[in-house]
Amino acid sequence: QVQLVESGGRLVQTGGSLRLSCAASGRTFGSYSMGWFRQAPGKEREFVASISWTGGRTFYIDSVKGRFIIDRVNAENTVYLQMNSLKPEDTAIYYCAARRGLMGSRDYEYEYWGQGTQVTVSS
Repeated sequence: QVQLVESGGRLVQTGGSLRLSCAASGRTFGSYSMGWFRQAPGKEREFVASISWTGGRTFYIDSVKGRFIIDRVNAENTVYLQMNSLKPEDTAIYYCAARRGLMGSRDYEYEYWGQGTQVTVSS
């Protein structure tokens, strides 16, 4: 069982930066691939980025490539999402998720979810 708690979301201006954190419980965090998803008002939840259990592989949707960076510190049971050059279209609730095994980009592939953190980018 893994429990996930996101933090770091807030109101930021266009062009600003935020660093989201996702703290995981459990001693087996290092065996889980992790993902970040987001859901904007009136829209379906969308994959943002994922990272392998070692941290050696990452994957991003095209709209955030070059702006967002996902990384993890297994010794701290934490995964991060560094978000730079933020745009109003990045406004959403951001969720982290965990799954055993390989990285995934579909929400049904993930077993555990956090409660989400709100990111609002003002124009």
